Amino acid sequence: MAGGLRQRLGDRVALWRAGRVRAATGFTSQPEPRSIGVYARGRQLIAGNFLFAGHLVEAKGASVWGVKAPDAAFAAEVQGFGWLDDLAAVGDAAARKRAQGWTYEWIAAHGAGRGAGWSPDVTGRRLIRWINHGVWLLQGQDRAASEAYFKAITVQVAYLARRWTRAAAGLPRFEALTGLIVAGLALEGVQGQVTPAVTALARDCLREVDSEGGIGPRNPEELLEVFTLLNWAEMALSEAGRAVPVELTGAIERIAPVLRALRHADGGLARFHGGGRGLEGRLDMALANAGVRRVLGPQELAMGFARLAAGRTTVIVDADSPAIGGHASTLAFEMTSGRRPVVVNCGSGKPFGADWELAGRATASHSVLAIEGVSSSRIGRDGGALSERAGVPVAQLLHDGAGHHFSGEHTGWSVTHGLRHARVMSLDPQGRRLTGTDTLVAETPGEQKRFRQVMANTAEGVGFAIRFHLHPDVEASIDMGGSAVSLALKSGEIWVFRHDGRTKMTLEASVHLEKGRLQPRPARQIVLSGATDTFEARIGWTLAKAQDTPLAIRDLDREDMPVPV
Repeated sequence: MAGGLRQRLGDRVALWRAGRVRAATGFTSQPEPRSIGVYARGRQLIAGNFLFAGHLVEAKGASVWGVKAPDAAFAAEVQGFGWLDDLAAVGDAAARKRAQGWTYEWIAAHGAGRGAGWSPDVTGRRLIRWINHGVWLLQGQDRAASEAYFKAITVQVAYLARRWTRAAAGLPRFEALTGLIVAGLALEGVQGQVTPAVTALARDCLREVDSEGGIGPRNPEELLEVFTLLNWAEMALSEAGRAVPVELTGAIERIAPVLRALRHADGGLARFHGGGRGLEGRLDMALANAGVRRVLGPQELAMGFARLAAGRTTVIVDADSPAIGGHASTLAFEMTSGRRPVVVNCGSGKPFGADWELAGRATASHSVLAIEGVSSSRIGRDGGALSERAGVPVAQLLHDGAGHHFSGEHTGWSVTHGLRHARVMSLDPQGRRLTGTDTLVAETPGEQKRFRQVMANTAEGVGFAIRFHLHPDVEASIDMGGSAVSLALKSGEIWVFRHDGRTKMTLEASVHLEKGRLQPRPARQIVLSGATDTFEARIGWTLAKAQDTPLAIRDLDREDMPVPV
């Protein structure tokens, strides 16, 4: 029997059995909302604008279930009920009417185990929202509606109790198990399902969260999602008077300082390996709930990332090999000044289609050196996994009186070109000057032999470009007779980029790939391009603050703050 058919048959059997379970009779105690929604998205939902997984469907007056899903990702987001958070963020009568109406439509269509939305991770996600907003969903409902709600939620708990093992390891399984634990503890009559889920969650905390608080995909936003789920599970167990496994508390204690290190000065996460900035407020709330005060030392890497921070400036560097499904971003960096991102990576193109997803994973979409036409890690023929990944033999953080310093190198082009890339970066103690040196070097005899072979086939040398992708809000202009680029931030700050003159500097078009938007945002990038025909090519550059934010301006609004003139 094929795997897919076996999976569907197993789901049908589990749902049939779940439908025969006696329904929960109520909540053990009044649940409190823990998830955060976005007010603006809630208002858009009420207006009939359905934006999920990068697709906008406009259907004024329609139900969320009356909208034809453009793809599977759109359908999964709708079935996961994350939109309940957004409607709850609005919280008025119109929002409650839609939340209740759409939830009871789902119960009528799928509550007995029929139709779409029955996978362990999506069911776990949905259960958490149903519990978080349970009081709100039941407000003003009659007895029959209340009984239908508790019956449908019991079916989901019973289904998850049998099928959570089918969730993929990592975030999907954390979603399934946390949903089972949160719902099982919140409902009268189904607590018996909790103990096996707690045991499995403890086991996954050891298996999926490494000894340094990182996860395999090295995606900062995914780490935040895992951390949030573990927090919710820990709070549910504590509030129910149940013992919290040491594996669970240990994972939370390991992850918290890593997330702090991956947070920029503006509060957003570094955008690497498919992750975005993170939902506004979620990181702060998760860290506050965890109550873990520890921070990483100035010389410790965080999930393979190096953090340089001084004054109002943060620099976060990808200092490790990518995961199999990651991006070719080794030694790329992002820089933020105060509440303003300055140098960024293009981001994940996944919400914009397969072509954008591939483009977003390429080295050229990151703020790092790239050899022409060849990423530092290469995607295999299947278009998904990285078949060749850059090794990182050196990655070191130092801190002294002169500031914070990072040095690293990778071997991503050793086999293809006989070259490795080394990057050294220093941030001064005031956070006003970032200095960088990028080197392409044929270091070992084997690399030098390969480089000679490459040079035998070209008269121009190996072409390369060092890219510095700028946030769309940064106004960039060539300055000082073409020897510098001035970067004006909306806060009023001015930063100036210079280089050592060994490469050609241009200001070119770029894109900013951002979740929650319909199209990539236009942006600019500074490009230092050149070629090497020797065993070593060294390029130096600096990014220095030339003007501070005026004291009269409180830089609070990232989107609309004008540049003073």
